Amino acid sequence: MKFRDKVVLVSGGGSGIGRAVALGFTREGAQVVVTGRGREALDQTVKLAEAEGGRAAALTADVSDSASLAALVGEIVERYGRLDIAINNAGVLATGTVADQSEEDFARVVDVNLTGVFLAMKHEIPAMLSGGGGVIVNFSSQIGQHRRLPGFGAYAASKAGVTALTRTAALEYIGQGIRINTISPGSHDTTMSLRPGETEADRAERLKGQVPIGRVGSLDEITGTVLWLASDDAGYVVGSDIVVDGGSTA
Repeated sequence: MKFRDKVVLVSGGGSGIGRAVALGFTREGAQVVVTGRGREALDQTVKLAEAEGGRAAALTADVSDSASLAALVGEIVERYGRLDIAINNAGVLATGTVADQSEEDFARVVDVNLTGVFLAMKHEIPAMLSGGGGVIVNFSSQIGQHRRLPGFGAYAASKAGVTALTRTAALEYIGQGIRINTISPGSHDTTMSLRPGETEADRAERLKGQVPIGRVGSLDEITGTVLWLASDDAGYVVGSDIVVDGGSTA
């Protein structure tokens, strides 16, 4: 078990990629804390982990609120003595062209997707420094740093910002034992990749002509990449942005 007894924080851990990643870590022996706003969804992740013999706990937090994140990290350190790995995955999507998108929607996307990552690292890094180091993996997206789509300006801006922020933080803290990287998924098997009214079969047919690999990415594939980045196997990978999109931006 690669992560035996490591303490891992996964934000957005109540569904989709966040849940899959959390379960991936528990299967590898980690003590996982999942966080997000919805307690019921987080508790379900914990139940799934425990049903497999894993260890998980749920703590609610708002990634756009600094005090909430400070309390979250403080509770983790108080309970477990340290924080070894943080996966910053929380995100929201609101579409609309630049002229038509509401200011409220733009601010909401930036607050969660970009400011949320900044605030998370702001509190995670001191906790890791006190424990001698750690690993952070931030979730970006192929949309933003690598690809632009009309109607996705707010999302693209926030995710490109995550990549830039990650690269800067990686250089600032690698000398102190904290290794920071980004993963940028393309279309994958979650509800976020579905268009309004679209079924999974519809999406599969659409992506045959849009993605060079000809299919949507699986949660296992995304999870495997995150676990690799968090492991000692990737110990020389610093400040990278790993694109997992089936060749769309190759």
